[in-house]
Amino acid sequence: MAAESLHPVQRPGRHVELVLRFPSLSEALVALADDPSIIPVAGGTDLLLDLHRGGPGEPVTLLDLTPIRELRGITIADGIVRLGALTTHNDVAGHPELPVVALPLAQACLEIGSPQLRNRATIAGNIATASPANDTISALLALDAMVVIASNGAERTVRLDDFFTGFRSTVLQPGELITAIEFPTLGDSESGIWAKLGNRAAQAISVVHLGIVVDRADDGVVRDARIAIGSVAARVEVLHDAAAALIGRALDDTSIAACAEVAAAAVTPLDDVRATAAYRSALIPTLVRRSLDAVRTGATDHQWPGRVPCLVGDMPPGTSERRAVDDNSEIQVMLNGAPVSGGHAASATLLDWLRDEAGLTGTKEGCAEGECGACTVQLDGDAVMACLVPAAQVDGHSVATVESMADPDGTPHAIQQAFVDEFAVQCGFCIPGFIVASASLLGEIHDPTDDDIRLGLSGNLCRCTGYYPIMQAVRRASVVPVELDESVFG
Repeated sequence: MAAESLHPVQRPGRHVELVLRFPSLSEALVALADDPSIIPVAGGTDLLLDLHRGGPGEPVTLLDLTPIRELRGITIADGIVRLGALTTHNDVAGHPELPVVALPLAQACLEIGSPQLRNRATIAGNIATASPANDTISALLALDAMVVIASNGAERTVRLDDFFTGFRSTVLQPGELITAIEFPTLGDSESGIWAKLGNRAAQAISVVHLGIVVDRADDGVVRDARIAIGSVAARVEVLHDAAAALIGRALDDTSIAACAEVAAAAVTPLDDVRATAAYRSALIPTLVRRSLDAVRTGATDHQWPGRVPCLVGDMPPGTSERRAVDDNSEIQVMLNGAPVSGGHAASATLLDWLRDEAGLTGTKEGCAEGECGACTVQLDGDAVMACLVPAAQVDGHSVATVESMADPDGTPHAIQQAFVDEFAVQCGFCIPGFIVASASLLGEIHDPTDDDIRLGLSGNLCRCTGYYPIMQAVRRASVVPVELDESVFG
């Protein structure tokens, strides 16, 4: 079949011939210095798609950052938040303090993709790819963030506003890595909010996104403000003039309207597949007004959920001593509670490896873009999209698929039985992903509300059921006492 007659996800992309894995940052930086063509990868949720969609080209070598513990962790000390470069969106959204001291960032993180995607995608990756549609950028600009960048033998810190040089371009030089993101916590006199407008309720790429932080004196007069807007131009922009329209004035209808007018005039929106420039121009003042009104009335967190389903477990992450993986290497995986080895991991996604090497075909490919959820599995207890996980990254880790759900004697898991009882299965193609995601949700939240279920399963799409029987199945399973096998579904 001719390549031009294939769907884009069926066409060959660039081949990954080698994946390097080092346990320390210093070793990784030396490797990058020796060969700047090496491509760093952490969550891989953008990179894998870019390699595939770019068409055939020279084979590439990836540098897996996930073994580097120095890049992990969130600290809050002396009024400064520091996010390690491997901090994921769910790390922030599910953090006990960040939704208070960095509300705009937490709000942005919760709107990115799906729970499965947020368990993999990193905030550092979101700013490194530098798309104007990347939601966390406007939040971090409003919070006045700094980017810590390291190379072999050197380190520098750059204001986030200076980090971007244009459309999907940054000041990062060959051999450099983002190691952390830092920003001040919201002070007692400050209020912040992040908002977006998209074309659907979940997994929506922004038509417009907006981050705002306002500092007010005791009498309500605005002392300082930062406003950043994205998905309207080649890069996310800080609206200095719009913020200046608030300073020295109380937040009231007049000052808010003035700020919204200046904000709308400050950008020349773009046309793209999601919206026309005219539509964006009409949306901007409305979004600014609504956001500032929430600041004025103290309603900035009114839409923050009571609980944030992250679909995570409490299983400790796996480890591996292997420093390089190519297609001749055999990775070792604890698969559904049993050790399994297999090759062809450098060039494969976890989805392809599970189906082609491990022979487990329960995990389905619906989109190969991380949007449908049919390939949901658990990686070290956390739900992920297997189509966007490089197989080499799971060496030494634990993976659980839908095949592990039922008991060895064939007795269905409670969620499987509930799907049968509630007729939540029709064509069935999406169901393996729903089963694994639902089990993850119930393992995390034993008594989910309807809002918990909607948010927890927002990464899974179904064309048949209309979702109501699926939701009812989760409700039914939540009241059935279930002893989960911690070794498999941690």
